[in-house]
Amino acid sequence: MDDTPQTPPEPKVDSTLSKGLLILEALAASHEARGVTDLSRDLGLTKSNVFRLLQSLTALGYVRHTPDKLYRATLKTWQVGRSVVEGLSLRDLAAPAMQRLSRETGEAVYLAVAEGLSVVYVDKIESRQPIRTWNPIGGTAPIHAVSTGKAILASDYASYRPQLSGALTRYTAQTLTDFAALEADLTRTRQQGYAVDTGEFRDRVLGFAAPIHLPDGSVIAAIGVSLPDMNMTDGDAPRLGALVREAGQQVSARLRST
Repeated sequence: MDDTPQTPPEPKVDSTLSKGLLILEALAASHEARGVTDLSRDLGLTKSNVFRLLQSLTALGYVRHTPDKLYRATLKTWQVGRSVVEGLSLRDLAAPAMQRLSRETGEAVYLAVAEGLSVVYVDKIESRQPIRTWNPIGGTAPIHAVSTGKAILASDYASYRPQLSGALTRYTAQTLTDFAALEADLTRTRQQGYAVDTGEFRDRVLGFAAPIHLPDGSVIAAIGVSLPDMNMTDGDAPRLGALVREAGQQVSARLRST
């Protein structure tokens, strides 16, 4: 009798399903609407096959047909992806990085996600300092005026730019209400890997935050610290920036390995 362990057979992959998912992934990854010929060429599928699968995806609500006869992924795709992330418990995955930030800085640490043109604080660790900043879990702030929001904006500015028209409300003398100034700030954010709030939402309240990315590179959240300006000393700004950047990278790496 042969006792050699048997290799389990490869699972069968439904051809139609796999092709449909390839099309959906291609549309979700694209910033522009795409046509049947374009998708057919890139994916190595026949035009008739692509067209038929696009009709099915449209009927199911995952794809929409644009007026110029091209196709885009709908928000239903994003909603499914967000549900998956929530199932992974972003708060649990971010907890070690948040705890380290708290130990290293002693200041308030926040985990935030975007909701429209605001950020929502989904978790926090309180400051241990006598003079501290305060925002509750579930609290919101304008996406263009706080460090967590600007970290998210910098990672997906092309998507947010059309929505921001007329929405750059001023909250303090430091708030960036001019698109040129905001875009320059977001460019610096991308270059250095973290965003800085110089008191743009609340006077004399500073923030440093970095984006958290999903495995496909899209931004899902931001992690950061907030502190009164009187708690800052010389050399703190680059140190805090480096700490939040490392925290964002750590949580992103945990998402990739989950």
